[in-house]
Formats: sequence, structure tokens, C-alpha cells
Amino acid sequence: MTLLTAFACVLLAAVLLSGLAHRTVLSTAVLFLVAGFVLGDGVSGVVSLSPDDALINTLAEIALFAVLFSDGMKVGWSDLRSAWRLPGRALGWGLPLTLAITALVAHYLVGLGWVESLLIGAILSPTDPVFAAALVGNEKVPPRLRSLLNVESGVNDGLALPFVIIFLRIAEGSADLHLGELALEIVLGIAIGVVIPWLAIKLEHTRWFSASVQYEPLNGLAIGLMVFAIASATHGNLFLAAFAAGVTVATFGQRQRETFHELGELLAEVFKLAALLVFGALITPQMLGSVGALGWIFAVLALFVARPLAIWVSFLRSGLPAREQIAVAWFGPKGFASVIYGVIVLTSPIAAANEVFALVAVTIVLSIVLHSSTDIVVARWFDEEREMPDWWGSRRGFSS
Repeated sequence: MTLLTAFACVLLAAVLLSGLAHRTVLSTAVLFLVAGFVLGDGVSGVVSLSPDDALINTLAEIALFAVLFSDGMKVGWSDLRSAWRLPGRALGWGLPLTLAITALVAHYLVGLGWVESLLIGAILSPTDPVFAAALVGNEKVPPRLRSLLNVESGVNDGLALPFVIIFLRIAEGSADLHLGELALEIVLGIAIGVVIPWLAIKLEHTRWFSASVQYEPLNGLAIGLMVFAIASATHGNLFLAAFAAGVTVATFGQRQRETFHELGELLAEVFKLAALLVFGALITPQMLGSVGALGWIFAVLALFVARPLAIWVSFLRSGLPAREQIAVAWFGPKGFASVIYGVIVLTSPIAAANEVFALVAVTIVLSIVLHSSTDIVVARWFDEEREMPDWWGSRRGFSS
């Protein structure tokens, strides 16, 4: 009850401050993160949580499911086909390169084993558009750049997930890894995520059924709940089922996608904010200090080297202007998916769980503070470029 009361209070404060946050470098995400930190055991002790609490694992599962389902709805196959060239570079090259570079830094700088290093790389490779909202939603930013960031961030959570699952299983020390069981879990999850939404959409298209205007937004919710229930009952992978279900709805049910969009975004946002509050409560001053100087250097390199270097390599000879490449390289915020993957690792039985979580936590904290505070600045940078007189072109006689 204390946690619910704290969340309600912070949520009300976030709503009242949201107008100001959209106009300044203030961030709702930072508000929930800081509130969780202050209310947690490490500072005031108002909200007392431990990694063993069942609530944490349950919230992590539901929140990640909701967000992956919502993300999948943003990227139907038609969207991917029409805008794949640049996002394809970011996903096909940028994501695995970011994973690899981050793992190299974790291994050689911090001294973690290769499996734990690769696990950290997988956790920190996805990006989150929420912390770059002013950039993605600003119409003065080139549409090509906004589309690139939207598609990339909508897809990379799902692409990184199998790597997180595999490296986590290996890190748990299973002798044979149970590859058959893991493969069945992944395939079953994807199959459930495709078949159930497809059948539900086809059923509505028959002459016997039709949703009323009032109930149409609940169609997507019902599909999501059914996928969640059946995947849980059959031990299919919940998260891959969620992402596959979202993509399937976006591909075959355009009307269902549109009617659920607003409700789905709100539900996903509520779960995101709740998870950020819990994540902040799990972080203590002792944890932030325990990583030492090398841990903070790792966080800086993960943000300022791994992503920018991976994007630079990925977009060589792409024709993307330098200013847009810089924006893509910088806006690789470590957001909600990384938060949940970090919490899942913390609640796992691996020996290095606390160390991995601490490194992930400091990187995410630094990313949330930096990225959510610079999206407005970079958006204005593009705005100023549009308004700047072309003195150089005019002086040379090349009118723009």
C-alpha cells in the first residue's frame, strides 16, 4: 500500500508538471527515477523493496509485456518495408556493434567474464524514444530522422531480447543450457504472438461479429491479455509473444491498431513510470559508490563511445547528413527495456547479478539524466538550422 500511495503521489506531480516538462529540460522519467531513489531504502526508507520481492518480478513482466506489445504496434510489416533502408542499418549493424563494443569495455575495463559482459552489452543495446520525445515529436526535425529513431527504438527491444535470454541462461551456469527447451520457448512465444491476434482480427471481419465504437479500443487490450494468458499457461516466451502480437496487429488489423493506439500508449506509459519508480527504489548510494571509478568510466564509454562508434560504422556511405548522424549517434538512450532487463538480472540466480545490475544501473541513470535533458536542445539545434540565413550560399551566388 505504501508503494501504491507513493506512485499515486508522484504520478499526480508528474501530471501537474508535464506541461512544464514539455517546454524545458525537465523530464518525467527523471522525476520518477529520483523519487524512487529518495523514497527507497538507501535514503528515506519510505518504500522498502528487495530483489526477492515477488512484486518486482511481476511488475517487470507485466510492464515489459505492455511496452513490447505497444512497440510492436508501431512497426507493421508495411512500415518496415517503406522505411527500412536507414533503420535497417541502425538495427542490422548498429545494434550488434553496440552490443559487442559495450561487452569489450565491460570485459577489459571492469574485468567481468565474457558471458556477463555480453549480457550487459545485450541489456544496454536497445534504445528508448521516450527520453528523446522532444526530438522525435518535433516537426521541425527532419522526418527522415524522426522515422529512423522511431522504427529503430520500436524494433530493437524485441531484437535484443533473445540475446538477453540466451546470455542470462548461460550465466546461470546450466551445464547443457537446455537449448531445446529455450528454442521451444522462443518459437512458441512467437507463434502465440502471431496466431492469436490473427485469428481475433479475422473473427471480427466475419459477418457475425463487429465491435461497437465504445468497445473498439478494448479490442487490442483483449488480444494482449489473451496472448499474455496463453503464453504464461504454455510457457511460451512472454516478451517475444508480446512483440510478435503487436507487429501482427499492426500488419493485419489497421483499424484495431488505430483504435487501441491512445489507450495502449497510456497503459504502457503507466507501467513504464511504475517500473522507473521501483528501479529508482532499488538503487542505493552504496550501490552507486560500489561500482567505483571504473564503473562510472564504463557508463561514460557505453554512452559516448559504444553507440556513437557503432552508428558511425553503420552509416558509412549512407548519404545521411552529418548533423543527422550526430543526432542518431547521441540519441541512443538506455531506457525502459534496459531497466526491466536489469531488474530481471537482479532477481536471477547468477553469481554476478549485483555487479551486473550496478553497472547497468549507473549507465541507465546517466543516460536518463543526459538524454532526457538534451532532447529539447538538439531539437532547437535543427530548428536553428532551418531558420539560419544561407549567408555562405548567398555570397557565392547559390541561392537556397
